[in-house]
Amino acid sequence: MSENAMTVEQWTDAFRAIGLDDETMHRWHAVLEERHPQGHESFLRWLGLPAERIAEIRAAAQGA
Repeated sequence: MSENAMTVEQWTDAFRAIGLDDETMHRWHAVLEERHPQGHESFLRWLGLPAERIAEIRAAAQGA
């Protein structure tokens, strides 16, 4: 992970601080996956997620 990257926990905490719940965060992933699939993958890699977890998140977002 890049030294400038945020962790998943930090990102989730920021989303929760502005009032996003799990369903809204799921919709956020779905919109990114639909409109910018490569950018979505790039973002998930930037967070330092392993390839298996990225594939799970992207698959779930496609099924939204």
